[in-house]
Amino acid sequence: MAKSKEDYDDTLERLQIAIVDTQAWTIDNGRRTLIVFEGRDSAGKDGAIKRLTEYMSPRQTRVVALPKPTDRETTQWYFQRYVGHLPAAGETVILNRSWYNRGGVEPVMGFCTPAQHEQFLKDAPRFERMLADDGVTIIKLWLDISKDEQAKRLGERIEDPLKRFKVSSLDAEAQARWDAYSAARDRMLDETDSKHAPWSVVATDDKKTARLNIIRHILRTIGGPGAKVEAPDKAVVFSPAKNTDGLFR
Repeated sequence: MAKSKEDYDDTLERLQIAIVDTQAWTIDNGRRTLIVFEGRDSAGKDGAIKRLTEYMSPRQTRVVALPKPTDRETTQWYFQRYVGHLPAAGETVILNRSWYNRGGVEPVMGFCTPAQHEQFLKDAPRFERMLADDGVTIIKLWLDISKDEQAKRLGERIEDPLKRFKVSSLDAEAQARWDAYSAARDRMLDETDSKHAPWSVVATDDKKTARLNIIRHILRTIGGPGAKVEAPDKAVVFSPAKNTDGLFR
């Protein structure tokens, strides 16, 4: 954990240098990397992605944040709209929310049917297995936050004019449906965690500590030069199967 702003800045810079070195290695070796950022509203996905990608290659890095599906896309195979965004050789693709909308937001808000939700939970591990078997490195992160901290951050969004584009009509539902989101999250993590595409949960009440540990986890998972970075704090980044007490209820 960074003890001061100076410590944080120094550690972040060192990790960002490691990101540059590691991405150069993935490009040279034609590796394909897919990083999925999921989590509760206001858990810090945007901030973590910003620090992660700040010095990454703009040509070999893509951050994908898809809008709600069109009328035509709702009639397609559910994963179809994501396939075109998957990484080619040497590329890193970061999904700022992903197909896992159907594991959380959609069933909680009634945007999909129970049958569609059930089918998704069966299909997601199969889909990811195909990607992994074809050589794609899949890193899945669930960013979690306590209810009180979420309420604080959602309130700050409304008051800060620079956070205008973060405000959503669904923000109020995040608190009102807290328990429903918790139940959907628990089931999703349980049924879609796998050896070929494991989930890692990140405790994000301390944003800066979360960001540093997210980067450490990503680097260590990719390997190459990243394997030399210190391991993330197990109290901050952990497997849902091994530390369910770490989840914010």
